Amino acid sequence: MGGVQGTVADGFEAVREAFVRNFDERGERGAAVTVYRHGRKVVDLWGGTKDVDGDLAAGDAPWGPGTAQVVRSATKGVAAAALLLLHQRGELDLDAPVGACWPEFKARGKDGVLVRHVLAHRAGVPALDRPLTPAEALDPDLAAAVVAAQAPFWEPGADHGYHAQTYSWLTGELVRRVTGKAVGEWIDTEIARPLGLGLWVGLPEAEAARVGRMGRIEAPAGPGGLRVRPKRNVAEAYADPASLTSRAFGAIDPLPDENDPAYRAAALPASNGVATADGLARFYAALIGEVDGGERLFTPETVEAARAEASAGPDRVLVVPTRFGLGYMLHGGASPLLAPGSFGHPGRGGALGFADPESGTAFGYVTNGMNKGVTADPRAQALVRALREA
Repeated sequence: MGGVQGTVADGFEAVREAFVRNFDERGERGAAVTVYRHGRKVVDLWGGTKDVDGDLAAGDAPWGPGTAQVVRSATKGVAAAALLLLHQRGELDLDAPVGACWPEFKARGKDGVLVRHVLAHRAGVPALDRPLTPAEALDPDLAAAVVAAQAPFWEPGADHGYHAQTYSWLTGELVRRVTGKAVGEWIDTEIARPLGLGLWVGLPEAEAARVGRMGRIEAPAGPGGLRVRPKRNVAEAYADPASLTSRAFGAIDPLPDENDPAYRAAALPASNGVATADGLARFYAALIGEVDGGERLFTPETVEAARAEASAGPDRVLVVPTRFGLGYMLHGGASPLLAPGSFGHPGRGGALGFADPESGTAFGYVTNGMNKGVTADPRAQALVRALREA
């Protein structure tokens, strides 16, 4: 059972059972899940090894209550919160052109891209004519200049497609232009530290020791296993190097080594946030309500803006139909969440964070074992189903 430890409140035992089964049946190596309900922690579980290739029997370090991991695109929900909070404070107009605060971005027909288009994956620049090297991707000034010079792949605002990598530089540069601060610094001072979150976009050296190695896992086959067979057109899109799907995910080429300390220390708010399960869940709990008596992040009006459907239908990048609010995936076939009103964001290969305002629920799941899925990891989904039953 992966050495599962932690606590669950009465009524949430099914979540623990599902978490144990993830180790027994779904190939889990090291992971944690946390759930808040009306600002109170009701699930706090962890198990397995800190490193994906670790072995508890051999004495390798176990996953502990403070272990953190790269959560990939689950970071996008944090980046979206930065822009929405700036809007809530009157510092950023969602209906203003991006070029109003970032003039260089107007180039090559992008003068009509609005801030809300960026959040809803409608900006039209999910890929780059020339991918960035990992070193270039970690240079925010250079990367932002490349995105600003990119011609759109469709008329901005007219359609949507997942901005898998370019979301980093779109959101990061908007935060910098509005506040004068680097996006990781702004998130740390305005969101993470005030809430006491184990969450970073740009991991400090002092926190590096709590993060384990991540990697691909070979999941077992069978009813409880992770293996899923994608639809043929989806598989073909990922396999075709010329497709917009491959080009969007390959906007950094070759893909960075996610275990590299230099990569983790950089700020890529589309893909390299580091979080504990508690940090991710507590972040979403604070979006929708008070946590431990602290102030909530979003006003009710901002919550409604975040989860109001802004994009829906066939996704030009992910190929399958997707639903987005302003920066958040919404409950649907591509990314099932707790209930129709839920909003959040998965991370490719595993992680998931979301909030459900109606039930006052916030959820965070992180793992060091990455599988092939993009938006609906079977381990996370097993936990969500158990939570729904609870």
